[in-house]
Amino acid sequence: MNLRDEVGGIMVGMAFLLPGLAGCVIAAMRRGRGARALMWLGLWSAMYGARPLADSLAALGVMPKWFQAVVPYVDKVSGYMIIVVASLATLELSVGKFRVWIKTVLVAGLAIGVTGIAKFVVTGSSGRVIVYNQLLATCLLLMLLIVVVVPKLSRKYLVLPAGDHRVLAVGTLVFVIEALWVNASRPFGYKTSSLWDAAGFAVLLLSFAYVALQMMFANERRLLSIESELAIAREIQNSILPSSSPEMENLRVSAAYRPMTAVAGDFYEFVPIDQNRVGFLVADVSGHGVPAALIAGMIKVAMKSILSCAEQPGEVLRELNRILSGQLRDQFVTAAYLLMDTQKGKALYSAAGHPPLVRWRAGKLERIESNGIVFGMVAEPEYPVREMDIYAGDRFVLYTDGVTEPENARGEAFGDGKLEQVINSNQTRSSSVLVDQLLVEIQRWRPASMSQQDDITVIVIDVV
Repeated sequence: MNLRDEVGGIMVGMAFLLPGLAGCVIAAMRRGRGARALMWLGLWSAMYGARPLADSLAALGVMPKWFQAVVPYVDKVSGYMIIVVASLATLELSVGKFRVWIKTVLVAGLAIGVTGIAKFVVTGSSGRVIVYNQLLATCLLLMLLIVVVVPKLSRKYLVLPAGDHRVLAVGTLVFVIEALWVNASRPFGYKTSSLWDAAGFAVLLLSFAYVALQMMFANERRLLSIESELAIAREIQNSILPSSSPEMENLRVSAAYRPMTAVAGDFYEFVPIDQNRVGFLVADVSGHGVPAALIAGMIKVAMKSILSCAEQPGEVLRELNRILSGQLRDQFVTAAYLLMDTQKGKALYSAAGHPPLVRWRAGKLERIESNGIVFGMVAEPEYPVREMDIYAGDRFVLYTDGVTEPENARGEAFGDGKLEQVINSNQTRSSSVLVDQLLVEIQRWRPASMSQQDDITVIVIDVV
């Protein structure tokens, strides 16, 4: 082989190796099927380019001896494993029975490749094993050609954007025609340039890459659309939460709401009845995200329809259960409702499977439970009501389980004990300071590497 051929091999190798590596880098920064397909395509291209590049550099003697010694191994590994990488790339585009068939080719290619490489390492020759590898590659190519050329099959067995199967069909067809021409002309003594092989393979890779990029861009457009919709959903959910705390002469109220995701299943509401009475509702929908947020929105609407019984906590919970029961499907809702009457110095409390109400009085913490069953379990449940006297200096804390359930690095929950500790250490501070400090302590308790695992809602009510 002359110098011109060696330089040509280097140029061909670089033409496939560098774009292949670039494709791998781009794919690593993306996600989805299209990105995975692009990654395998990049590796496929790099492996194809590595063979002529290594052979040409070794032939020119410009590389150290150790590199020249490993060139045969590079050649064998690339030659055998390229069918495995090609199968993985095709697998990302396939569905149904065709996907099962591709997996069969993948396993067979891996077995043949390992056998051939192992035999070469031991004996220095892989014998006729490479023939089986080539036969398998031909089967894969012909099956792909049949699927992409027949529209009915491509719609059934390929995950491709509308019309993109034509691009893949053209690329596959060009490569098959080129391969058939080269192999058919050899018995007649007609020697074709290796550039034709490279050109045919380049067309195949480009058609694959086009389809993979279209899939990746479609996925990113879909994700951007979802993010935009979630942003709107977050704004809507924030609009259904109280915009300010109730202004009452003898109460100071502060609240915090920290969703785990863009939208949440926690909900709270202030229900002013008159200048002396106000209700506080806290609810926690099982699960997270949009489904839980939709039910939280339903609670807001349901609460508006039962304001006539807002001074009766047990009746409020019964009515909410009645309205929501047919809508919850497999989800459930816990809730707590506290009514404060500053004129009479009384409070009424009832809950539906919710964490207890915390009352801090004269340096002592008390957990008050008056629980019935969670919403959606029973058609006509009973919710017991606890009546309490309230005095100046009392502090009440309503919260969802996102406050007490976070775990530290040792797997220990924040729990009631830590909650009591934070309330105790901030007993002389305002309700707003306590809320802020509680959120800080929860964040400190959770390992820095761990994201928030549940929605957090807390309301602090001080009697002054």
